[in-house]
Amino acid sequence: MQPHTNQPSPEQHVNGHDDHAGHGDGHAGHDDGHADHGDPAGHDDHAGHGDHAATFRDRFWLTLLLGIPVVIWSHHVQELLGYTAPTFAGSDLVGPVLGSVVFFYGGWPFLTGGWQEARAKQPGMMLLIAMAITVAYVASMATSLGWFSQEVWWELALLIAIMLLGHWIEMRAIGQARGALAALAELLPDEADRVADDGSTTTVPIGDLLAGDVVLVRPGARVPADGHVVQGAADVDESMLTGESNPVARTEGDRVVAGTVVMDASLRVEVDAIGEDTAIAGIQRLVAQAEGSRSRAQALADRAAALLFYVAVAAGAVTAAVWIALGQPAFAVNRTVTVLIIACPHALGLAIPLVTAISTSKAARSGILVKDRLALERMRTVDAVLFDKTGTLTRGEHVVADVAVADGFDRQELLRLAGAVEADSEHPLARAIHAFAADRAGPLPAATGFRSMAGRGVEAEVDGTTVAIGGPALLRERGLRVADGLATATEAWRARGAAVLHVVRDGVVVGALGLEDEVRDVSRAAVEQLHAAGVTVVMITGDAQQVADAVAAELGIDEVFAEVLPEDKDAKVAELQARGMTVAMVGDGVNDAPALARADVGIAIGAGTDVAIESAGIVLASDDPRGVVAIRRLSAATYRKMVQNLWWAAGYNLVAIPLAAGVLAWAGFVLPMAIGAILMSTSTVVVALNAQLLRRVQLREVAPAA
Repeated sequence: MQPHTNQPSPEQHVNGHDDHAGHGDGHAGHDDGHADHGDPAGHDDHAGHGDHAATFRDRFWLTLLLGIPVVIWSHHVQELLGYTAPTFAGSDLVGPVLGSVVFFYGGWPFLTGGWQEARAKQPGMMLLIAMAITVAYVASMATSLGWFSQEVWWELALLIAIMLLGHWIEMRAIGQARGALAALAELLPDEADRVADDGSTTTVPIGDLLAGDVVLVRPGARVPADGHVVQGAADVDESMLTGESNPVARTEGDRVVAGTVVMDASLRVEVDAIGEDTAIAGIQRLVAQAEGSRSRAQALADRAAALLFYVAVAAGAVTAAVWIALGQPAFAVNRTVTVLIIACPHALGLAIPLVTAISTSKAARSGILVKDRLALERMRTVDAVLFDKTGTLTRGEHVVADVAVADGFDRQELLRLAGAVEADSEHPLARAIHAFAADRAGPLPAATGFRSMAGRGVEAEVDGTTVAIGGPALLRERGLRVADGLATATEAWRARGAAVLHVVRDGVVVGALGLEDEVRDVSRAAVEQLHAAGVTVVMITGDAQQVADAVAAELGIDEVFAEVLPEDKDAKVAELQARGMTVAMVGDGVNDAPALARADVGIAIGAGTDVAIESAGIVLASDDPRGVVAIRRLSAATYRKMVQNLWWAAGYNLVAIPLAAGVLAWAGFVLPMAIGAILMSTSTVVVALNAQLLRRVQLREVAPAA
């Protein structure tokens, strides 16, 4: 994202409009693996979610294949289902041999993960699973050797297969959720058509592009690198980067970003950023930073998962002690393993990371770049949003807001004269006048003898007449009088902070133009949506009070801080916080950085400066303030899913652990070990499916493009 270039204020009209005003004070300031699961040591086998989904998939299918004979030749299963398996030499070794292979091959990720957790003194899910399958394996092997009387080979085989299936599903879910970075990388084409000096094109890898190269982007193709249009005009689809579904018109001089799609015509683009300097690379860094950050809910889940480990071990120990005391050591082994399995904090460990991964991905696809998950988490509690005016609620560019003509003079003729004189000026106000006149008055006459008059205005010859445009200083210097009707109109413009320029033809004031910083079409919708959510909307600006009040009245803003010096913006944030408000600050400039840092949630909007982006917890890729509403909706939906998953993941253990321990054995109900493993994995699947519902949350209301 490129730095935002502040437009000169009307006072800085370098070509002679220094006194274009009556608004001198009005525009002065333009302003990993499962480390997330609470078991960082035990998940080397989870480091890359895409590759390890395949690893768990392969282990699951082979373990299942090896486990089928173990189940078929299990004496317990034969008795349970009333059949007799074929016998052959060594058929009694099916359980011990294949069961051992399943234990060491299928169970290896859990054994190594459990060892690493124990070594790091951070016990968690993997250590519980490792303990459970080790107890089951030792008991079964001891029974096969005639040292014990509790064989659970078939339960062990099914248990490991179910655990692998659960991890495979988890890896797939997290891999899909964290696909934002890969999706962004895939936006870039592999090759680009570089244009030579003679106009011919050569297809080259995008890695060979250099700043200053000109590339041809054909209709339907993606822009290969950041740059600006040097020839052509086309609609460009920027939805993947900004979340804005409507194509944006781009013409000569406009900026285009790598990965966006040219829709209906070809463009020639001069490259000015490649590789790590492109907007996509910046977005990838922000998404990666977000995935590395942690939230309060994640910390809570980690503590709960760690606590559940000790609860499970204690419950297993008590279960073993009670059943051994009751004279049933074999049953004690069975129940202890079931308790350890069913209490695995698998779902609890997945509850938060999967939700945050999906929310981060969904946000990135909607043009919301979450740098700090704590910022996203806090956004749902925000009850006051403080918008910087210039470049956020307004475009930071002046447009002609009103035109007044003297009695007997034609409006179209006024625009033709003004547009012709300003055609040779590069000042933003001049460009605004010329663009407005060209749009409203048709072809403009040619002006000759253009000259700038420092501090007063500009002048040129048009159609044999002398036309000057300037502010009050021009009128004072030439002793010109403004007709009463015209004066009344211009005074009303000044009252709301507009820049007023008079048009003088042959020494007579024939009209005036009122120019104002253009309010974004979508700003009103953003304010209305925030009000509907019960949020107070505040605006802060360095502009004069009358300018700020005019914008606030137009948008329906609740409170205004005007004429605020850049260094005092953060003090206004603190003032709102002192009133008990949770404040989100939205800005785009260097002046906003301290306020963004002080706010409960800092949001950098649009093509903000690097400093503003560094100070913000959330970055909006587009300059649409409705993105603030989308952030709040995403925050609320994310929190809701976190809470639902935590309640389910922790709550089911309240019922499952006592049943696994055998509290209803007196009534003839004993929870089988395999069923315990299925319940544990089912809880994980429920959490994963519930998190996936976050994808269906509608973040943005359908609205016309700005």
